This record gives sequence, structure tokens and C-alpha cells, in this order.
Amino acid sequence: MADLAVQTKQKKKTEKNSWWKEAVGYQIYPRSFKDSNHDGIGDLNGIRQKLPYLKELGIDFIWINPIYASPNVDNGYDISDYQAIHEDFGTMDDFQALLKEAHELGLKIIMDLVVNHTSDQHPWFIESKKSLDNPYRDYYHWADATNEVPPNNWQSFFGGSTWTYDETTEQSYFHVFAKEQPDLNWKNSNVRHEIYQMIRWWLDLGIDGFRIDAISHIQKEPWDFKITDNQWAPFMNVAGIELYLKELRAIFNEYNILTVGEASGVPHHEADAWTGDHGYFNMIFELEHCQRIGELGSQKGSIPHLKQSLNEWQTSLEHNGWNALYLENHDTPRSVSVYGDDSPEAAKALATVLLLLKGTPFIYQGQEVGMTNYPFRSIEEINAADTIHFYQTLLAQGKMTNEALKIAVNWSRDHGRTPFQWENASHGGFSTTEPWLKVNENYRIINAAQKEMENSSIFHHYQTLIRLKKQTDALIHGTFELLLPEHPTVFCYTRTTDTERWLILVQLDRKATSVSFPASWNYSEWEELLTTANINPLNQQMTLSDYEAHVYREKLV
Repeated sequence: MADLAVQTKQKKKTEKNSWWKEAVGYQIYPRSFKDSNHDGIGDLNGIRQKLPYLKELGIDFIWINPIYASPNVDNGYDISDYQAIHEDFGTMDDFQALLKEAHELGLKIIMDLVVNHTSDQHPWFIESKKSLDNPYRDYYHWADATNEVPPNNWQSFFGGSTWTYDETTEQSYFHVFAKEQPDLNWKNSNVRHEIYQMIRWWLDLGIDGFRIDAISHIQKEPWDFKITDNQWAPFMNVAGIELYLKELRAIFNEYNILTVGEASGVPHHEADAWTGDHGYFNMIFELEHCQRIGELGSQKGSIPHLKQSLNEWQTSLEHNGWNALYLENHDTPRSVSVYGDDSPEAAKALATVLLLLKGTPFIYQGQEVGMTNYPFRSIEEINAADTIHFYQTLLAQGKMTNEALKIAVNWSRDHGRTPFQWENASHGGFSTTEPWLKVNENYRIINAAQKEMENSSIFHHYQTLIRLKKQTDALIHGTFELLLPEHPTVFCYTRTTDTERWLILVQLDRKATSVSFPASWNYSEWEELLTTANINPLNQQMTLSDYEAHVYREKLV
């Protein structure tokens, strides 16, 4: 009996600590969400104003992109003080008020944890640059070099060398992103100690977890490592990283929180080591499904690749691990533009695919109202440093201005960063003054105010899907099986438990297409519970078009 009591207690603890399996997340890019003080920049009090909106949508937790003190070279991902709030967003008192009000509404808040690098304005790096024997020198990666010859030929994610020369000490420092974002040296135990203290400070403040940025890059190969086929191999999921991730896990396990790691370079067949029962995080963001097809300047997302990749992740984590589900975020264009035709029908179809997969869905701000890519007309409208660098590189290669712009902005991160379109009002209701980034002109017809007027709106469809998922055990814990895997535009899968089976059937195109299901199915037993088009009872032979989506249920007992 004692053993049974212990097992029961452990099971209840595990269920409590897995609240995120039954949750839906919402990502906020604070600079573009809601401006409360009329300076053209979104802020913490703007988020507070919109908490009732998020509660109405039905989400359970909010992931907020970096709000820390920063020179803003990379929009907050270059942090100069981990325990201070950037003045653009407000104060620490404002953050604590936001945290308190969110918790009172039953909403949790997770923060971005950026510990691969700091800003070059962080006090650690300022000290590190002073001399070769400075106590903080080894907080970062330094190597012998000259101004003309870097330590190796590795290239950064933002273009150019991963090394920047410092004339004062006649060495170069390492950075996988911009030169203003020097990488921390995780081999240094003092660095790790400082990071772990900071993590506990935030968790003790009462936040509910972290999205851990660029975490698969914290371990580097030796500087003489030779690149063969993958230019990112020297700093992507490098052997030895597990030592640091286990230390992080030990801290996270002290709290009942959600952790999701941004783990580029971690393939689906290795994901259970990162997110399984003994993994480092509750879930990870993968980047495998974000493949582009088409000519430069007109690339779209590949539906067949999306199906294949998501299927691989669903099946790889079927019995050990958990998926973090997303179609767009602050680093990608808008999913309705990438995988659809900017229409409400396409937005609803994509929502149906995303929300009912096995895993925790993350909705990116504006996705729930169908916000689309921005029609950038000049490079002056762009803020993203990597897009500007790409544009300048194309010009240097001889591209004409118009062609360079078309190619550079096609997949720009700024598509997802234009201000939230709240209503048909000046600047989309985001601000009363000119915003930091232009608002898409289609705010007059695509905005959150539509939710009050249209029961058939994209917002209401998200509401319905969220409610359906959270009320249905099969849509949370049920097994996943991809059907029609070879179909180029239809995304179809089942979610099954011992008592019922659900079928999600979505056409991701305008064109009419035919699909066939097994003759052995008892079609009279299937009930259609949700559709974005006309009711279309499940049959062995069906015709689908215009991004129509259907959700069916079959009771098995």
C-alpha cells in the first residue's frame, strides 16, 4: 500500500507539473503590441490593457519577447542588463503590475531567456575588452588575430565573419549573431554561476517559465574545426552542450514552470533527448518545417514539406517528449501569406491544422485576426538588421535596387513585427502617433475589432478551436496519425484514444481536389463537429476546395 501511495503522489505531482500540456500560448512582441503612452512603441502597460482580450481569446499563458535593458541593435536580443526593464517598455513596477493582473485573470507569463550572448554594452563585456588579464576577459570568447586575418573563416547568422577585431588588445571576439552581440563563454564556471543566479531571481519574482533563445549555440567547436557541408556546424548542437543543459534543467526542475528551448540544429530523431522524460526542456521550437520554395523574391512555404516535417516531429515525440507548435513568430513572415493567399479562409484552415495537432500551440500576435505580410516599398521601411545586410549584399553583387529589395524583404522578419491592428482607426489603433514600424494599410479590414461584429471571424474560429482542444482528451493526449501523406495540398490526420477518434481534414489551396478514404470505415458513425465551409459529411470519396476545413469525431465505444 505504501508503494501505491508513493506512486499516486508522484503521478499527481507529474500532472501538476505538466499544466502546459493542456495549455495554449500566445506570443507577444511588445514593441508592436499596444502603445499606451503615445510614443509609437508598444509597452508593458499596453499589454496590461489588452489582458481581457487575451482572456477572451482563451489562451493560458503569454510569452513576451525581450523587455530587458538593451541598446536595441537586435530589438532587445542584445541585453545590457538582465535585471532591468528597457525604458521603452516601462519600469519593473509596470512589469510586476502586469504579472499580478495576468495571474489574477488566470494567465501565466513566460519570459525570453537570452544567454548565448549579451550586448557589447553589458558591463561584463565592457570589462572584458579592457585588457588580456581582466577578470571578465574569459566571460567571452577571445582569440589571437589581426585586423585582416580572423581566427577562422566561420560566418555569422547575420552575415560576415563571426569575429570582430579589437585594436586595444589585438585579439578578436566571437559572435554568432551581430558584432554587438558577443557570445558568452559557457566553459567559464563564473559565467554559469552569474546566469543561474539571474534565472532564479526572475523565477522567484513569480514568472511562470522561459523561452530559451538560441540555446543550441552555447557550445562551440575548437577554432580549428573544418567546415564541410553545414556552415553552422561549428556552433549548432555541438557535443558537450549536454553538460550545461543538465545544469539548467536542475534549476528549472525546482519550479513548476514551462521551459521551451529554441533548438535550431536539433533534428526530430534526437528531440526526445531534449524534451523527453529526462530531457532538458518541456518542449523545443524546431525550425525544420520552415522550408521555402520558389524563386528568390517570391518564395512560399512548402505544404508537402510542412506535412512531412510536422509528421516526423509528431511521430518522433509520440511516446517520449512534447511538441511546441507554431506557424509564425517574430522571426518569420505571416503564415497566411507564406502558406495561403492572405484570405480569412486560409487563416482558418491553417489554424485548424495547427491547434489540433499533439502539442502546445503558440499563437503569434495578430495571427488570430489574419494579419498578413507588409508590402515593403523601400529599404528605409525595414528595421531588421539581417534584412538590411542581405539587401546591401545583393546590391554589391550587382542586383538592381528593385530586384534587391524584392528578394531581401520576401522573407524578412519585419513582416511579423509590424504593429498589431486593433481597429479601423489611425495607425490601426496601435498608437496615436507614428509607430516605430509602419502599420499594414489593410488594418481597415483586418483588425481585432471585427471579433465583436462577426461570428464567422478568424478570431471566433480560434476561440472555437481553443475551446474544443482544451475540452477534448483525444485532442490533447490522443495519438497522431498522418493520412494522405502524398497529397500535395490536403493536410489530414487523426487523433485517437481508446474511446474516440477525431479526423482533421484541411485543404490548403483554392483549387478543387479529390480525396479517398478506406472502404472499411463506417461513415455513418462519423459526426461533423466543426467546419469552415458548408457541412460536408465524411465519405469515402470527397471533393475539397477553397481552404475548407472539417473536423469529425467517431465514438469507438
